Amino acid sequence: MTISPSGSPGVPVGPPPPFDAELVPALRIINEKLPPGLFGDLANLATIRQDPNGLARVPDEELTRNGRFLVEERAVPGPPGAPDISLLICRPAGTTGATPVIYHTHGGGMVIGDNRQGVPAMLDLAQKVDGTVVSVEYRLAPETPHPGPVEDCYAGLVWTVAHADDLGVDPARVLVAGASAGGGLAAALALLARDRGGPALIGQILMCPMLDDRNDTPSARQMRGLGVWDQASNGGGWTALLGQARGTEDVSPYAAPARADDLSGLPPAFIDVGSAETFRDEVVTYASRIWQAGGRAELHVWPGGFHGFDGLAPHATLSQDAAAARLPWLKRILSD
Repeated sequence: MTISPSGSPGVPVGPPPPFDAELVPALRIINEKLPPGLFGDLANLATIRQDPNGLARVPDEELTRNGRFLVEERAVPGPPGAPDISLLICRPAGTTGATPVIYHTHGGGMVIGDNRQGVPAMLDLAQKVDGTVVSVEYRLAPETPHPGPVEDCYAGLVWTVAHADDLGVDPARVLVAGASAGGGLAAALALLARDRGGPALIGQILMCPMLDDRNDTPSARQMRGLGVWDQASNGGGWTALLGQARGTEDVSPYAAPARADDLSGLPPAFIDVGSAETFRDEVVTYASRIWQAGGRAELHVWPGGFHGFDGLAPHATLSQDAAAARLPWLKRILSD
């Protein structure tokens, strides 16, 4: 029997926590295009990817910030035996010294998205600390199952650090960051870098991260059919990545970081999640386990937030509060 991260599949749960009142009207509109269980059936994936109303590609004009950033894409070697990968590099214009690096892994449930998705939020941070954003284009599931996606991300991270002089970045000030599936990949990169003696990361920003393939926490059950990414969609994403191994004891912690037995020796973490979303409990547990292992983590649970609320409804007060909370943590990490 596979035991859920909550300790028992039969733990009773109450009604779902309410969504933030200001977010409710936005969620109604979002659900017209993005219902909670949309990704539950992988047969729909081709149609979802082709939807012109889906995730639009972020143009260079938005990334340059009126000349504040120089933007380029580079093809760099992927993992051994795999194709090259593309890195989107956004470096502050006019900077002469070596800058810190936010190495970004995009979201999309492991099945959609590109290396521009989520980058504007990273640029908001980079702009305040004179930093560079490097965002990796990893191969998507189910066409490329684990370990392909995370190995792509790791190859790009290693290349970035090895070519720090060429990029004008500081190899001693590199942190990983991502949201949703990208948050899970960022957490996996921190584990891989620790275990392989790879790049010495100074931090990890894990925004509503996708961490646990078992998909049976109280919050996963509580939020069925609600929000943006519910238990059905989560099951679809994990099945795409892991196939029949999902939920068994054969899942690697580099696929699902919640499976890691040891969370010691990791870089300091900023972790956030909404109280009204599938990932709430696995994220809170992950932060708690970092503390229990003697590590550093700053955890924010935003009351009434649905999955990805800050990116999908950025003008709401709760979204602005969530975005603003990341900068003080980043400045502290860079000043350590």
